[in-house]
Amino acid sequence: MPVAVSYPGVYIEEIPSGVRTITGVATSIAAFIGWAAKGPTDHAELILSWSDFERQFGGLDVNSLLGYGVYQFFLNGGQQCYVIRLVGAGNAPATVTLADLVLSAANPGLWGNDYAITILARTDDPTRFRVAVVYKPGTPQEATVETFENLSMTSTDSRFVKLVINEDSTILAADTTGTTQPSDTGSPQPLTGGLDGTVLQPDTAGFETALVPGGGTGGVFLLDHVDLFNLLCVPGETTATVLASLEKYCHDHRAFLIADCDSDASFSSVQGGPPTQLTGVDGLNAAFYFPWLNAPDPMQENRLRAFPPCGFIAGIYARTDSSRGVWKAPAGTEASVTGAASVVVPLTDKENGVLNPQAINCVRNFPVYGIVAWGARTLNGNDQIGSEWKYIPVRRMALFLEESLYRGTKWVVFEPNDEPLWAQIRLNLGAFMQGLFRQGAFQGKTPQEAYFVKCDKETTTQNDINLGIVNILVGFAPLKPAEFVIIQIQQMAGQIAT
Repeated sequence: MPVAVSYPGVYIEEIPSGVRTITGVATSIAAFIGWAAKGPTDHAELILSWSDFERQFGGLDVNSLLGYGVYQFFLNGGQQCYVIRLVGAGNAPATVTLADLVLSAANPGLWGNDYAITILARTDDPTRFRVAVVYKPGTPQEATVETFENLSMTSTDSRFVKLVINEDSTILAADTTGTTQPSDTGSPQPLTGGLDGTVLQPDTAGFETALVPGGGTGGVFLLDHVDLFNLLCVPGETTATVLASLEKYCHDHRAFLIADCDSDASFSSVQGGPPTQLTGVDGLNAAFYFPWLNAPDPMQENRLRAFPPCGFIAGIYARTDSSRGVWKAPAGTEASVTGAASVVVPLTDKENGVLNPQAINCVRNFPVYGIVAWGARTLNGNDQIGSEWKYIPVRRMALFLEESLYRGTKWVVFEPNDEPLWAQIRLNLGAFMQGLFRQGAFQGKTPQEAYFVKCDKETTTQNDINLGIVNILVGFAPLKPAEFVIIQIQQMAGQIAT
């Protein structure tokens, strides 16, 4: 606001520049969903490394493809992901009752039966006590993994047990039936009754019901509470109707689905194209990969086992985004697969030529380059569809722009809707687009050829202003991958020099 003048002299007034920097969002935060024997079941857990997954979800499990998918994601360049644990019927947390205190494992599963509780009362204050959580008591692996000091059974006390032991711990207080303080236990008291329940396998009714439950709660819908995710992987799930539901979810959340083919898919079984349920309007936010990959299984003495491609491919997406940008196709000789020994179905160039026009992205094994992703089409990438979202990098670049601009223009809400605001919008969005242009994100030799930002009285009419609307028009010339390289050779022998 203007400076209030009262005396003769010089006044200093600071004027805001109007520059509000727009920061590009992350592009390769993956979400993995599947059955695990351990881990939270009521929210999507952020995982920043393979060690994180081992600690939270128990690592590899021969009964589930989830852990392998996450492992292959990090192995191929992934940086962060969310994990949603699905559980089947009959699961239960391990528990132990000590006086009026009932302690249970933080989440269901047999894993809780490996723990025990030791309680020690304070000699100077009998109303307070310590709880220690012991792992595998009486074995060489015995270790105290958590301790909680100065606890109380009085609900008004600041160290009331329910407030101290929470869901971030291995053990939580499930119930207090009174105020009687548990006495010293001496030896560790084991938790018992932990059950894994039914082991859920992809492509089964139980798994799919847990994955996409009715009512819109649990399963994939736990991602509603995540700030941002870009890639969705459900290792081994291939049922077309379920994948179609996941496609729609991704379309509604500006994310991208990496879909697996059937585990026993062959060239003849897929040459008719992906399931038609996947090639509709939501197919622009998904890609389909074939075939599965053979990789050593550490849980079976490193014998080769077939794995779905989505974990490997999600890691390649992340690696490509980091090294080249989201506008670069996650395919080609740089898109090498780490951790795989071979492809289940080797393909020739001619076979690849049959599948590629039908929007099936092949994973190939070449003599020099090894195993690489050799396709970059969305599920709207069939040549007969003629979609503008034919290519993965084009669609993912648009999703990146949409999310970045959505988050970067919230300051506009409730600002005076007139030319000064429009000028600030053009300045800030233009600076963001110019930064991408300088990184090589668009076609064109000049900014005018590469992008435009329009916000003025032509895009926002007086009627729009009366309705409280400001319209911003952003256009960009996407980079499209050189999918076919044609080299023309001409013989010059015998030509006369001039």
